[in-house]
Amino acid sequence: MTAQQSLVPTKGAKMLYLIRRRPGVSREELIVHWFARHMPLVIESQRKASAAGKFHAWRYIATLYDANAEGQHVWDGVAALSFDSALSTAGVAHGEPPMDSFQERAFSYSPWATREYVVIDGSGHLPITPSTLGVPYPCTRSGFLKISFLVKAKAGVDLVAFHEHWQYVHAPNVAAVMQKVGGMRYVLNLSVEPDVAPFAGMAELWFHSVEDWRRYRATIQPDGMERFASDEGTLVLRSVTEMIGIT
Repeated sequence: MTAQQSLVPTKGAKMLYLIRRRPGVSREELIVHWFARHMPLVIESQRKASAAGKFHAWRYIATLYDANAEGQHVWDGVAALSFDSALSTAGVAHGEPPMDSFQERAFSYSPWATREYVVIDGSGHLPITPSTLGVPYPCTRSGFLKISFLVKAKAGVDLVAFHEHWQYVHAPNVAAVMQKVGGMRYVLNLSVEPDVAPFAGMAELWFHSVEDWRRYRATIQPDGMERFASDEGTLVLRSVTEMIGIT
């Protein structure tokens, strides 16, 4: 990918749901109820909607975030559901009141609409293997290091110009370095409504190892992204496990 080369968005919209557990709930407890209780309910509801010819998610993957250097989880994870079009985000908060044991343990969460661009498609390095003992989904996958950049815009910046720079200047820079250091996959998610979304967008980078990530950080050079992105509020989150619900 080179500067000014157009990225082709994935069809539809990718709805993101950032998840944080309530006080007194352990991370392990949250994940158990997310995987064993909540995900099967979402999978079944979307299966029924699809069978009835109704609006439904055609992909559902959740990423579990590791603790930061201080041992804290700013977010425990994010659920990503892809639909043919964006869902309304106005006044929507899931989990109020709780509908299952997972929602009892998580703070309410609202949809964040994004448009997905697969810059480097390394999906072949990230196979999905459905469970063979019991129901096939949900299942999990690991064996990678995933870095998620949840990027805040600086106050007062031109958000259209920010997204254009991200797509046509920064993304090619990142892609070139990813290919140089052996990165596996690179996905850019730009907020449909960046003026009201929690972040201007989220970049997801998959690596084979921590060493590849170190090489990436040592190689990447500034490209002007710092004019738009705010260090304050931007998060860089690591993960090594994804939970797969719908593919």
